[in-house]
Amino acid sequence: MAFSIRLTDDERMLAESYAKIHSYSLSEAFKRALFEKIEDEYDISVAESAYKEYVDSGYKSTPVQDFWRELDEEV
Repeated sequence: MAFSIRLTDDERMLAESYAKIHSYSLSEAFKRALFEKIEDEYDISVAESAYKEYVDSGYKSTPVQDFWRELDEEV
């Protein structure tokens, strides 16, 4: 699938510079940026959902000091 995108001269120069720095073609740079953005937003959504589930569960986290103290007692 192919598509076109309209860029200002400044936007095109920035995109071409980015692609050149990373040794990508311009289309590869856009493709990578698009899928990285999609992955980031998916990860954020999953993290927010997991955090909401944790908060709704009523569990409380253990302070790290208690965790280390417990480990020391086991040794």
